Order: sequence, then C-alpha cells, then structure tokens
Amino acid sequence: MMTRILTLLAALLLLALPPMATAQDGPLRIEITEGVIEPLPFAVPDFVAGDAASAEMSRNIARVIAADLVGTGLFREISQDAFISRVTSFSSPVQFADWKAINAQALITGAVDVDSTGKVVVRFRVWDVFAGKELENGLQLVGTTDGWRRIAHKVADQVYSRITGEGGYFDSRVVFVAETGPKGQRAKRLAIMDYDGANVKYLTDSANIVLAPRFSPTGDRILYTSYETGFPRVYLLDVASVSRRELENQVGTMSFAPRFSPDGRTVVYSLITGGNTDIYRMDIGSGASARLTSAPSIETAPSYSPDGSQIVFESDRSGSNHLYVMPAGGGEARRISSGKGQYGTPVWSPRGDYIAFTKQSKGRFHIGVMRTDGSEERLLTASFLDEGPTWAPNGRVIMFTRETQGAQGQARLYSVDITGRNLRQVSTATGASDPSWSPLQ
Repeated sequence: MMTRILTLLAALLLLALPPMATAQDGPLRIEITEGVIEPLPFAVPDFVAGDAASAEMSRNIARVIAADLVGTGLFREISQDAFISRVTSFSSPVQFADWKAINAQALITGAVDVDSTGKVVVRFRVWDVFAGKELENGLQLVGTTDGWRRIAHKVADQVYSRITGEGGYFDSRVVFVAETGPKGQRAKRLAIMDYDGANVKYLTDSANIVLAPRFSPTGDRILYTSYETGFPRVYLLDVASVSRRELENQVGTMSFAPRFSPDGRTVVYSLITGGNTDIYRMDIGSGASARLTSAPSIETAPSYSPDGSQIVFESDRSGSNHLYVMPAGGGEARRISSGKGQYGTPVWSPRGDYIAFTKQSKGRFHIGVMRTDGSEERLLTASFLDEGPTWAPNGRVIMFTRETQGAQGQARLYSVDITGRNLRQVSTATGASDPSWSPLQ
C-alpha cells in the first residue's frame, strides 16, 4: 500500500493531474483535490549532537533539511512545539504513538559528530510513522565544518528521493547575473550560489555587462556573454580558479547565447556576421567551428537534447518567433510550437521529456513547458515579464527571471514546479536574472 501512495506523489511531479481519489487506507495518505496535493506532514527534531561544540550545527542541519523539503510544496513540517517525544539518542527506539498523535507521517532523525580535524559525520534515518518502520537503513554522510550546508542538502535529497521516487536537486548551485543600481544604469556581474540563495560568490566585477551564464554538464565551467570589447563575445570561465578565456571568433562578428553540449566538449551559440544571425557549433579544444543554420531569419537560443542528438532553438523564419528542432549536426528543422504569441529561450529538460520556454502573449509573459514534439503545451506562470527558464537537475522544477513593472522595477529569481502550482521567490541579496542550474554536485 505504501508503494501505491508513493507512486501517487511521484506522479504529481510528472504532470498536472486531473481530480482523482487517493487510497483509502495505508501508512501514508496523500490527499489530491483538483490536481492539488495535500502536503505530507513530517517532523525533523534537532539532530543529536556528539558534543556541545556541534550542537548548533546539529540544529542548523535539521533546519536546512526541513526548509528544503517544505520548499518543494510537497511536504508540510510539523512545528517542534507540537512534539510529544524528544529524540536524545540516535539509537533509541522511536515512540511511534507519540508521532502518530501529532499526525507526523514521516519522521527524520539524525546525529552529528565533529572530530578534531573538522571532519563532520552525519547519520540519519527516515521513518514511516504509521507503518512503524524505517524506510531505509541508517545512512551516513561525511563532510567538513565549512560544508555542513551541503551535507544537509544531501540528506534532504535522499529523503526527497525515497518518498517521491524522483531524483533530488537540493545539492546543486545556480549561476546568475547579480544586478544593482537604478533601472537605467544597472551594474551586472556573474555570481554563483547554492540553489536556495546561500553561499553567494561573485565571479566577475561590474565593470562590463554580462549575460546568459550557462553551467557545463559537470558544473566546473561556465559559458557567458560579455560586452567588455563593446560587442557581445562568448567567454569560458573556470569556477574553481575564476580564470577565463574568450572563445575564438571571426573578426567583425558578434557571438552570444552559448550552451554546452551534453559531453561538455562542444559549444553551440549564435553568431552575427554580415547582418545575419545563425547558429554555430564550436569544438572547445580545437576552436574549430561549423555553421548549423543558414537562413535570412534570426536563429538563436540553441539548447541540446540530453543525448546530444538534437538542438531546439528560436527562430522568426515563419514571421514571428517560434521554436524549432533540428539534428545536432544541422539540417532540416521542424517547427514544434503552434500557439499564438511569441516563443523564445527554449531549454531541453535533463530528462529529455519536456522543453521549457518563454512565451509572450496578449501583453503578458509566461514560462511554459511542452513535449519535445510540441504537444501538451502548458503555461506555468504569467506576469509583466517572466523569461529565461532553467531546469533543476531532476527535470521537475524550473527557475526563471521575473521583473516587476515600473521605473523601479527589479529582476528577481523564482522557481516553479512543472505542475505550475508551487511558485516561490528565490532569496537573493540583490536583483538577479539569467539563472542557470548546475547538475547535482
């Protein structure tokens, strides 16, 4: 029975569901009404500390785990004020009756030990309260005191995956454009942060306009566009050393909108030459490039399919902006978008099942998804300006830029799941735009 309930929860992440009934018995009950799921109640007591020095870290790790799960919209945390039982030992038996009494359907317990070298060992368990059993045998993660937040994200990923059947996405980072200053004179620089906005690090200064950063498949490099020469040029930046180099370009051209291939060896991008904008491919190692499109229209915003066999891109060849798919080596392209309005910034899901995009229609901007053949189009958001989607590593959450209207309007980052029902602002200290989600670390 528990397997059937978990399957229902996973199914909600796959697509927006029509109204349906849930199972009438079993240890975990998921209430779904008109496609909206009742979040699963769970409890996370403070993890047991090995000594007084690790007490604060133990509390903080539990809080980050709870925040990760609540942020999905699929889980509801039960306040510690409601707890009847207190967990004082990792090995003590769980008093399931006490947790049932407060309707905690899942319970996460853990312990934290820190040795003299700064090594952190986190042990944790996930309990099905109503079944009265452990979902997994006790698990252990090892890290450092500086990396305690990452350990917490890893725990949350494993809990999330065990309960939903989907891959996690909490132990990941986002590169974005940090924006400061008045609207007409915005200073922009590249920044990187944890997926939840913590641990921000700046990668460039604000002397030049930077746009559209994109992570490599391994998360160790970033492509982006800079105007420091007065014209848009594509640069490749190493995250660890923050060293960078300009990708070779033809004299008198302008390049922008770069993305990595799935193997990280190739870059696909737009190039303006002779007044025409087409899509090109470049081998990063040799610098050899090849033209993939040849049309009088504007071809831009290319994105590879996960298997590297196809490229989706934006083109106005039909008279208005639509989405097209072509073989990765170039060739005949087929149009996949068919609705009214302007389509742009397509990006292929890492699972290969959806393409996310920006759509402008009737004076509003939307983030949407469609199947790779253009079917099942769904608009997930609507606002004055929503644009630039990027996928979480599990292919079930999208982050994007939302800009508010008016002279003081500012760009911020938001996320939404593919059902469109869990829209949340991502916390950043400054204005933020052009996000790109890394793979799991």
